Amino acid sequence: MSPPQISLTRFLIEEERAGRIGADLRLLIEVVARACKTISIAVGKGALGGVLGDAGTAGNASINVQGEAQKKLDVLSNEILLEANAWGGHLAGLASEEMDHSQPIPDVYPRGNYLLLFDPLDGSSNIDVNISVGTIFSVLRCPEGVTTPSDADFLQPGTAQVAAGYCTYGPSTMLVLTVGSGAHAFTLDREVGSFVLTTRGMRIPEETKEFAVNMSNQRFWEAPMQAYVGDLLEGKEGPRGKDFNMRWVASMVADVHRILTRGGIFSYPLDSKCAPKGGKLRLMYEANPMSFLVEQAGGAASTGRQRMLDVQPSGLHQRVPVFLGSKHEVEAAVRYHAEHDARAAQPALA
Repeated sequence: MSPPQISLTRFLIEEERAGRIGADLRLLIEVVARACKTISIAVGKGALGGVLGDAGTAGNASINVQGEAQKKLDVLSNEILLEANAWGGHLAGLASEEMDHSQPIPDVYPRGNYLLLFDPLDGSSNIDVNISVGTIFSVLRCPEGVTTPSDADFLQPGTAQVAAGYCTYGPSTMLVLTVGSGAHAFTLDREVGSFVLTTRGMRIPEETKEFAVNMSNQRFWEAPMQAYVGDLLEGKEGPRGKDFNMRWVASMVADVHRILTRGGIFSYPLDSKCAPKGGKLRLMYEANPMSFLVEQAGGAASTGRQRMLDVQPSGLHQRVPVFLGSKHEVEAAVRYHAEHDARAAQPALA
């Protein structure tokens, strides 16, 4: 007789009984998971649901706070998450990559002790071509004594996260979650309508032969990144002594999910195009939650010059360079940056 399936609800109750989470955090995660199921349905309908294409009026696309054209599913996913989390009494406030500022829970509803941040639909440029997209979320504690949180109350380093996760909407819908005791994968059983535990304690191999990066930006990279990827491309004949394969989906959720499943390194380095903004990816909505998950799975995450989870945020939409994945490969990328910086700091010979 096969062992019984463990639902997300049962898993969270067991985590609560073990003293690793409280009831409010358990219920908050369940609410986010339900919202993700609703988004999954909308994504799955695609053109049949009339949700493809840009938001806004014809010829006048809606632009979000990031200066990017919003897709219809961006807007819909954001609204689903906002509505689902407004009334449960577990949150004091929430913030979305699609909104300029954080939003306190309306006065008409009770407020809890947590803050929720989310990227409602990561990789949305892939929606219209039917490639995997996803939702990323992060949970923080609301600072003591704060009843109406402002943007500043969300500016906590990644080490302060109490939970993080993502849903990937692909051939199957999967939720990958951490509450600080490992990274665990749940697959949506569409017939039953619940997430079921399918991988407990995901582990990223420390060594890898795969890397994920947007090679079209190579000419804009800093010197240490040029050197690092250059050595990867030399393969067995180069200083790394092995052949590497490159994979790139252009959906962070999909790329990171592959790395959590079988290893690799994901890089979105600093380059001359994004340097004025500090990087390409958002610290609070993308880098921190993914870095928390990766570290919980035995991997590593860095800006190239600092552990990602130690970065002190300076703004709600702050951007950073990102290197995450297999531990030894992230350490190698960081070493290239450290050696370059050390050489650059040496005084010029007379």
